[in-house]
Amino acid sequence: MEYIQPMLQLQQQLNDATNGEGWEYGMTKNQKRIDWRRCSYLECAELIESYPWKHWKNIDAQPDYENIKIEAVDIWHFIMSQALSDYKRQDLGTIEDLARSITKLPNFQQFQEDVVPTTKDYYAQIEVVENLMRTLFCNNDTQKLMAAFIDVAMQSGLNLKSLYKLYVGKNILNQFRQDHGYKDGSYIKIWNGEEDNVIMQRILDKIPEITPEALYQKLEEAYPA
Repeated sequence: MEYIQPMLQLQQQLNDATNGEGWEYGMTKNQKRIDWRRCSYLECAELIESYPWKHWKNIDAQPDYENIKIEAVDIWHFIMSQALSDYKRQDLGTIEDLARSITKLPNFQQFQEDVVPTTKDYYAQIEVVENLMRTLFCNNDTQKLMAAFIDVAMQSGLNLKSLYKLYVGKNILNQFRQDHGYKDGSYIKIWNGEEDNVIMQRILDKIPEITPEALYQKLEEAYPA
């Protein structure tokens, strides 16, 4: 509950601010349809692109595990949003109830432990991501969706604590993007030759205990307005 519930609450707040209250029922305040499952499986496809799976291109390349972690966190935003929507629409309980259900998943205990590098080869790792995609396509329940995501997170080099750290960083970056023109297309994503995700990660690495407010200020200072 220590990390899970705060992340769910932050995601609820971000969605309320971005999409308007009532987004759980599938529409934004601008009457745009929301499809969290589609958001999730497209991010899964982006994660797969960080593996050197193509037999015709860059055959000696290595997986980009730093980007894989970022893509996993992006997926997590959408998986949580789907879960929050399910709980609201189906009247399954509160955010606290959702958090408690996640802590009871069979792979959650392992997720809390230190990161253990996966022994799977690249193709087997991709299959774990594709299992999450199948879970999304088959409209499985929230618990199956969460469990499939945790498998992806762990093989990506994340445990609960490191997921929390990166999630908070990406959550603040998403808020920053929204505040600086992401929806109308005026936001600058490449900052002096580097993607904003990279800048955010560097700040987190330099100041591990940085507060969300301080991270936002650091992004503001670095943004090439």
